[in-house]
Amino acid sequence: MAKYDLSDLPNVQLINADLGSMSDEQLEVLYQQAKYCQAMTDADTDTLRQLVSEDTTFTHMSGRQQTREEYFADIENGELQYFTIGIDSPTVTVNGDAASVTFTSVLNANAYGARGTYRMGGTHYWEKRDGEWIAVNKQDKEELS
Repeated sequence: MAKYDLSDLPNVQLINADLGSMSDEQLEVLYQQAKYCQAMTDADTDTLRQLVSEDTTFTHMSGRQQTREEYFADIENGELQYFTIGIDSPTVTVNGDAASVTFTSVLNANAYGARGTYRMGGTHYWEKRDGEWIAVNKQDKEELS
């Protein structure tokens, strides 16, 4: 992962990641995922806006849904504070311009006043647009078969 130096992402930890078995493209997608997580911990919504499609919606553990800008506003005003994020056991799938990263998030966060470490499994989806990987909402599963 020499091309994708995680040392500039100090609040993100890869856990149980088999980087040696990943292609360059898989590593690129995983690095984008890590950059996304670092931007969350830095409350860097400018970087998040570069990494996340404008039409993306977010669904919280509670089921609450937010637009991208509503979610980013909660990060900016401190309602959501992310301190560290672990990316545990990531599986990266790339098929053309579509990719996914399935992993367990290990979030050390203060979410709407509830401080703790939260473990949540899930998949983040990515789409290559103009040569850059952008986070998007779920794609057609057939694209990633």
